[in-house]
Amino acid sequence: MPTVLYIRGWRLFFYANERNEPPHIHARKGDTECKYWLHPDTFDIEEDRMYNMNPADRRAIRKIIFDHFDYIMSEYEAFHEGVD
Repeated sequence: MPTVLYIRGWRLFFYANERNEPPHIHARKGDTECKYWLHPDTFDIEEDRMYNMNPADRRAIRKIIFDHFDYIMSEYEAFHEGVD
């Protein structure tokens, strides 16, 4: 479960056992957690699930993901190449 970013209290990470899923990122801050699908072809994200998140949390994590989108994608690809 490698951490990709730790920023403003948010930990962004991948799970190693999800190779059959499209690109995505998990994020956790305290007891708040979410997962976003990454769409590199359209530079977009889609919320897959969330737990205990308020609107401010959703805005904050979306901004972080968009601000670091290219880095997250490159880390996702590098990590999953090593897992195969």
